[in-house]
Amino acid sequence: MNTVTNQSIIKKNHMDILWHEYADQTDNTPITKASLSAKASVVGRVGVLMLSCGTGAWRVRSSMNELSELMHITCTVDIGLMSIHYTCFDGESSFSQSLCLTNTGVNTSQLNRLEKFVSNFSQKELSQSCEKIHSALDEIEEIHALYSPTTLGVAAALACGAFTFLLGGGIVEMLCAFVGAGIGNFIRCKLSKHHLTLFLCIISSVSAACLTYTVLLKVLEIIFAVRLQHEAGYICSMLFIIPGFPFITSGIDLAKLDMRSGTERLMYSLIIITVATMTAWILAMLLGLKPLPFLPMDLALWQWILFRLLASFCGVFGFSIMFNSPRRLATAAGLIGALSNTLRLELIDLVNMPPAAAAFIGAFLAGLLASTLKGVAGYPRISITVPSIVIMVPGLYLYKGFYNLGIMSLSTAASWLASALLIILALPLGLIFARILTDRTFRYCT
Repeated sequence: MNTVTNQSIIKKNHMDILWHEYADQTDNTPITKASLSAKASVVGRVGVLMLSCGTGAWRVRSSMNELSELMHITCTVDIGLMSIHYTCFDGESSFSQSLCLTNTGVNTSQLNRLEKFVSNFSQKELSQSCEKIHSALDEIEEIHALYSPTTLGVAAALACGAFTFLLGGGIVEMLCAFVGAGIGNFIRCKLSKHHLTLFLCIISSVSAACLTYTVLLKVLEIIFAVRLQHEAGYICSMLFIIPGFPFITSGIDLAKLDMRSGTERLMYSLIIITVATMTAWILAMLLGLKPLPFLPMDLALWQWILFRLLASFCGVFGFSIMFNSPRRLATAAGLIGALSNTLRLELIDLVNMPPAAAAFIGAFLAGLLASTLKGVAGYPRISITVPSIVIMVPGLYLYKGFYNLGIMSLSTAASWLASALLIILALPLGLIFARILTDRTFRYCT
């Protein structure tokens, strides 16, 4: 007979919210005639579910406001990275609540379902009882992951392999990064499913990716006499860890003066970047690796353009799958990313445009194309725009900056980090200006 001791049970630090306690299963009163607490429970639950998907504060607040107006109440809300504090009023009384997530991530499939739930609320849910609405939200909340850890490992392998070529790597670097990133992200997904802490997931997955790259390169060197200089692609195997989604949404939140959400998302991104780059740097010191320049490739202009289009599509498609996007949505993001990222790279090569300016134009084009596609296909704009420009986030620049900082080459470190900072600032600015031009509601601070 198996027994479970008290020591083996891990008590949750965040208590579950029993949403159905706000409703009576035998009460079929429409939500418009329900109590204020019942109405507020629907508003708050939709808000915290959208926040858990990784979308920005502006989108979360807009959805909560829309539901509140339909139920004839007023809502004010303060939104962070992992928590929401809101108050609902009905003219006679008020109801306040604080909600908190246990973890944060990106789930564009669930976000798509939630946006459709909000947009169809007046037709499908407004006449339903509070109990039935929470049951519908139960079904949406159960959408945890569309793909297995193996599939997500392959998606990361595809993304990082393509990323390697776009950064200047050849076949050997792409192969090693493909295998390393696949194993690294597989391990990260396995650890995340068991709810292990963020730092452990980052250190374990980055270490696995970098060690796999190094071992595979050594095997190729022994068997096929591959030049050791191909170690330049070592850092590409861990680029799946780059927090592109919170990086970009932090800029969008700051542009809308959602200071709390913007700064918290930015800090979260910096934590991931710091832990990942420090882990990779320590491993590089132990293994004797250096971030050398890539070996030059002799390709004609048309070949560069063709291969960059293909690699950009594969990279964005892979990242979209990692964000739990359905394949159609990932394909749409991949097509937009292929055009915008190739334009960015050609502006740098052909016009000698500064990388930050080219990044702004690439992100601006991605924002315009995403707005057009949203009007045709109805996809959430953020689930297309952010994956399509994640591949532009300068992960290699950040690593080289931290690497040189670690060896106290301060002037070189400052140069790499400054370049990375300018590009990171330019990417959300490009999306913001595209959004201002194409979304009338986004232009105002009402």
